[in-house]
Amino acid sequence: MKLFEPFSLAGIDLKNRIVRSATYEKRADPDGFVTDSLIGLYNDLARGGAGLIITGNALVHISGRSVPQMLCVHNDHYIEPLKKLTGSVHDLGGNIVMQLSHGGRQCFPSLLGGAQPMGPSAVYDPSTKITPREMDDSEIWEIIDAFADAAWRAFTAGFDGIQIHAAHGYLVNQFLSPHTNRRLDYWGGDEEMRFHFLSEIIEAIKKEVGGSFPVMVKLNSDDFVGGGLRPEEGLRIAKRLQGLGVCAIEVSGGMMEAGAMTIRSNIDSIEKEAYFRTSAAYFAKELDIPVMIVGGIRSRAVAEDVLHTGDADLISLSRPLLREPDLPNKFLAGKERADCTSCNNCMRFLKLDCIRCTQIKQATS
Repeated sequence: MKLFEPFSLAGIDLKNRIVRSATYEKRADPDGFVTDSLIGLYNDLARGGAGLIITGNALVHISGRSVPQMLCVHNDHYIEPLKKLTGSVHDLGGNIVMQLSHGGRQCFPSLLGGAQPMGPSAVYDPSTKITPREMDDSEIWEIIDAFADAAWRAFTAGFDGIQIHAAHGYLVNQFLSPHTNRRLDYWGGDEEMRFHFLSEIIEAIKKEVGGSFPVMVKLNSDDFVGGGLRPEEGLRIAKRLQGLGVCAIEVSGGMMEAGAMTIRSNIDSIEKEAYFRTSAAYFAKELDIPVMIVGGIRSRAVAEDVLHTGDADLISLSRPLLREPDLPNKFLAGKERADCTSCNNCMRFLKLDCIRCTQIKQATS
């Protein structure tokens, strides 16, 4: 089975092609520090057989807190607890990458001490009913430095690499998207100008950790909003990222105001699975770096078919691993389909003590 062939990703030796896609956990403490509950979750994933684990969105700057109890990496005080997390995963033979994120306009003032969320432009967000304030030049450079500093902390804490969250309507995606970036300066205008924010982040990261530390990017292939990114521009962005030394692209899509395009429900047939497959195949055909596909993969047969056709190189799973962190081992043993019903109750994070499958009883500590 190709799904269980080893794969080398920028020097990270994966035992199979299964990636745990970044999934918000709500298991850090209120200040964003690692907890035993969070370590337990990652240990379960490592024992469960995933070739690579990508953490939930880790906060690079306090102005970008988009959810409560998210993992934080915006201060050196987080390094030592993070070492405990990476050490436990490595002791179990796992590989772990940290996803770096800033919420931008998709933050609520209640999580920012009452402050107004910020973004590249003051474009009203109907999903939050908030208009962000436009960032000035000094703030943009501050956030670029914050990403680089966070990458250094991840490197120091023993992570095997990082992933920049440039999808789902968060800040990096906001700069890339013509819908949310209406600037006419160095940071906006045509697509080359809109790319500057992300390119400066990557260059700053290289200065902090060197060129050999693996940097991946989660990228929207389509924003699914009027005037937003479309696959053609998304591919051109991916090619620029490849030129900057990014080692893998995870293809996704959607932002909050687009509705449930990122996390689609009722995936009850093979035909509904892998809903970003067309975009992933479009990217994989043109890129020389690995492509990860995320979005609704529930069966071993679909995952194998995606790999055999060359539509992607790696299979990313999110919700199914909330219900079955050992799903990779079960697939290897012959299980054909994940138990996840795509009900999306696990995404009701304000009502849950932590992000978990609500269809089964599950320990939270």
